[in-house]
Amino acid sequence: MAENKMGPNLQAGAGIFAKRVQKSLNRAQEKVLQKLGKTMETKDEQFELCFQNLNKQQIDGSRLFKDVKAYYAAVKAMHETSKRLSQTLNDIYESEWNGVEDLAVITESEDLLWNDYEEKLSDQLVRTMENYTSQFPEVKERVAKRGRKLVDYDSARHHLEALQGAKKKDDAKIAKVASLLKPTLRRNSMCQLINLDFKFYFMFF
Repeated sequence: MAENKMGPNLQAGAGIFAKRVQKSLNRAQEKVLQKLGKTMETKDEQFELCFQNLNKQQIDGSRLFKDVKAYYAAVKAMHETSKRLSQTLNDIYESEWNGVEDLAVITESEDLLWNDYEEKLSDQLVRTMENYTSQFPEVKERVAKRGRKLVDYDSARHHLEALQGAKKKDDAKIAKVASLLKPTLRRNSMCQLINLDFKFYFMFF
């Protein structure tokens, strides 16, 4: 019984895998044809400009975040050095020296100031930069997904054009491919919506 239950599941999984492999092959073939100039690639110059801006901002953001973390580490090290200095002063300061009663207050106040500075750096700078840079992988993945959808659209469009331009036209096949292209066209329209979504990201990056 268990084998019978697993059989359809395995077949369904194999079917999904085969579709994914075929889609990858179709995309690879379409990209090769586009590079060879055999087919026309759908272009979006405005989006490409935004994508270049995204890459630049990711590089700049990563560089800035690296320097911010180095600065924060230096501040923490300076704080530790300040605490050691205060401890040394407390150890060597003689009780009969002038200002001995103020020393503890001064060193404690200094430590509080360092703690406040560290906390503000962490909350307002380090975490802000961390949140900023963490958005890039998600956006880049959506850009890649959009690119794959455009390749699928181009592949389907060129296939339909080839059928329509054939000497012996097969109306039934053309109608079938055209019906398959409609969902792809709708997905391409979704790319326009994704475009707007990306522009929203670009506005705030």
